[in-house]
Amino acid sequence: MLIFGSCHCGNISFELLWEPEPSAIPARACTCSFCTKHGGVWTSCPTGRLTVSVVDPANVSTYVFGTKTAQFHVCTKCGVVPVVTSEIDGRNYAVVSVNALQGVDRSLLQPASATFDAEDEQSRLARRKRNWIPSVRFSKGDPNLSLDPDALPAARTRRPPGAG
Repeated sequence: MLIFGSCHCGNISFELLWEPEPSAIPARACTCSFCTKHGGVWTSCPTGRLTVSVVDPANVSTYVFGTKTAQFHVCTKCGVVPVVTSEIDGRNYAVVSVNALQGVDRSLLQPASATFDAEDEQSRLARRKRNWIPSVRFSKGDPNLSLDPDALPAARTRRPPGAG
């Protein structure tokens, strides 16, 4: 199943190839302070492939906190966080926001609360490696045009012209 999603304005969009086709999609409502304040409900397919497209990297920021092992990709135009990534052993893993999904039958979603406060960093990274999307690619605008991985983080920190 190919699942599409995006932030509100479309600056950050994604395609998630979910294989095999799901009979249910886990929707984990994280209880950390950031996700609670942002309504963060996440899903992932450990056998899936994710392509994230960014129209304007200057309008994407990353936010980290706590263990600083997850990067929340925030659209600075509309404020939505459609994707979270974690680099583990030189490889990016990801989850996507259930609230950013488009055209998915909501009856497939299986909501559950998820609390990770008791995890140490090693356990957290091992869980992500097992459960998050293991194939993640970022591109600029065209999903067939890969960005230099060193160029995107620098672009994320630039402020749009006129921003205070």
